[in-house]
Amino acid sequence: MILNDFLVPTKIGLFCAYGNFYLDPKEAVKEAVISHAHGDHAVGGNLNVYCTDATAQFMVHRYKKFAAVNFHVRDYHHEFVLNGVKISFIPAGHILGSALIMMEFEGVKYLYTGDYKLQPDPTCEPIEFAAADVLITETTFANPDTSHPDPVEEIKKLNSTSVNIMLGAYALGKSQRLIRLINDHCPEKRILVHHSIVPFIKIYEKFGIDVGRYEVYDRKVMKANPANLIYMVPPMVYRSYIRAINVIRVFVTGWKHLQNKNELQVYISDHVDWQEIVGTIERVKPREVWTTHGSGIQLKSFYENILEVKLLS
Repeated sequence: MILNDFLVPTKIGLFCAYGNFYLDPKEAVKEAVISHAHGDHAVGGNLNVYCTDATAQFMVHRYKKFAAVNFHVRDYHHEFVLNGVKISFIPAGHILGSALIMMEFEGVKYLYTGDYKLQPDPTCEPIEFAAADVLITETTFANPDTSHPDPVEEIKKLNSTSVNIMLGAYALGKSQRLIRLINDHCPEKRILVHHSIVPFIKIYEKFGIDVGRYEVYDRKVMKANPANLIYMVPPMVYRSYIRAINVIRVFVTGWKHLQNKNELQVYISDHVDWQEIVGTIERVKPREVWTTHGSGIQLKSFYENILEVKLLS
């Protein structure tokens, strides 16, 4: 029997009272099961963190000695038990080390997605699907009007100009994916990377991921080469260079509202769109769908009288 209160939304995050742990808590807790290392899912200071190896290493880089008191690193598909709940990690395809979290309790399987994507990406483990009784899915882009374009066609937009580009991208996950895409589809471009992104790339390389050619940013190189350079920076740096001259500003995201003032609009998302969520539900074959991280209202309406959809956020 599905337990309606197996996961309860709290101000800290989703809490499983049966196993006495949180999923991706927003504040430090005693027991944290973490899907991936983005800051909105992985905070520092937890007592015990259960996650993949790559997630742990990204967290240690970001939070240093405050990353966690104890890391309990688990390989994909390796089952472990936390206070009576059987847990395993399944590749989520979002970033390196990202995991769907399968939880089994009293014979019922609950699959929490964290963030996930279905588009191919050679810089992280491809998503795998598993059957579950309850699918707890992110709904960041759960809108029938949202359909992510082909990332290859989007990255090729950078070939439309020879002017140097200041390219804004999240330091973890998106940057590494874009470096690989640019290497593969924009061969004329030379990539300079902001120093804050480099440690994340080094961790990718440590795990055997070849992101392609890149260099650490050097101001002299930028000044001496007026064409075909891409300077990749994290969002905060991108926003601080609002009046940068002699460059075209590009911020790569799936969000339309973040594209307003960009001279080139490149839509590449590391989340699932509407059709991909529907496709995931078809593959997981759950008896119920619970939604989180976004609005599940349109999903609930779409499956009315077909499938139980419960909104956790």
